[in-house]
Amino acid sequence: MLGLLEAREAAARVRVDDLREATARAAAVLEAAEIELERRVIAREELVEALAVSAAETIAVTEPEAKAELSVPVPVPVPLPGTAVPSWREGLPATVLAPDYQRILGMVADRSGQGPVRAKEISVVLGLGSTPVKVEGVRSKARRLAERGWLVQEASGMFSAGRGPVAGPGGGSSA
Repeated sequence: MLGLLEAREAAARVRVDDLREATARAAAVLEAAEIELERRVIAREELVEALAVSAAETIAVTEPEAKAELSVPVPVPVPLPGTAVPSWREGLPATVLAPDYQRILGMVADRSGQGPVRAKEISVVLGLGSTPVKVEGVRSKARRLAERGWLVQEASGMFSAGRGPVAGPGGGSSA
């Protein structure tokens, strides 16, 4: 009887060792995938930032030309999801922002009388839910809006309306 129990114990020990090895291999694969994801996110953010700088420079160069040619209307490009967020400046309408950014800006502007809001609250009000993935996506977009002057990021990490009147998609304006 003792020999049978020892054989079962040895088999269980081998099984545990095999599972530990498989777990270690899976952890290594997961770590490599996380590193690749992080690199791709950084690359995309760098590209978007570079495009935003380029777009801002292009706008700065073409504005004097547009003022010189008052008879020629300058078309405002329709923003697409994933496009760069331009820096805020006086008179720049919120419609130059991609739809997701307009929604965030409008929600924060509508709540400006109630004080700063958390990214989680923005996510829930916009109907995205409160899962960490959705909240972090909203937080990333709100931070980008704050970096460009559309919103203000408080020291607490909360967001409030930007420094100038900006018409939001909900009809609200920030103070």
